[in-house]
Amino acid sequence: MPRRGSDAAQPARPRRRLRRRLRIGLTPLIDVVFILLVFFMLASSFEDWRSLPLAAAPAMAGAPAPAMAGAMLVEVAPAGLRLAGAPVSGAALRRRLAERLAAVPEQRVLLRALPGAEMQRLVAAVDLLRAAGVRDLALAPAGGAR
Repeated sequence: MPRRGSDAAQPARPRRRLRRRLRIGLTPLIDVVFILLVFFMLASSFEDWRSLPLAAAPAMAGAPAPAMAGAMLVEVAPAGLRLAGAPVSGAALRRRLAERLAAVPEQRVLLRALPGAEMQRLVAAVDLLRAAGVRDLALAPAGGAR
């Protein structure tokens, strides 16, 4: 459709859009970060919800202490578990501990991590010993490999 009047005589020129620079405000961003911070602080628990009840065994320099006499020694090695120096599987350890605890309910068990053993293996051994019914568990000082 042709244009009428003075607009028809002038060639159409492209309209210039005035671009307004958008300013990003930091206030909403700071508000969101603050709300998230408060949320996570309130949702977090700062108490130690799961601790490992372990007694530290006395240092075994020379002769064993009288309280350690008759204690079973479980070692956590990089390759697996040992009971009294002999390699043992987790199921066999649990079975032998259950047999021993049936005879002596207050059996003391010493747990020792050998050099190179991972902390996760040590924690898994504590869980295994607790599941077997061990009530008197002590963490022995780290020793060398046998």
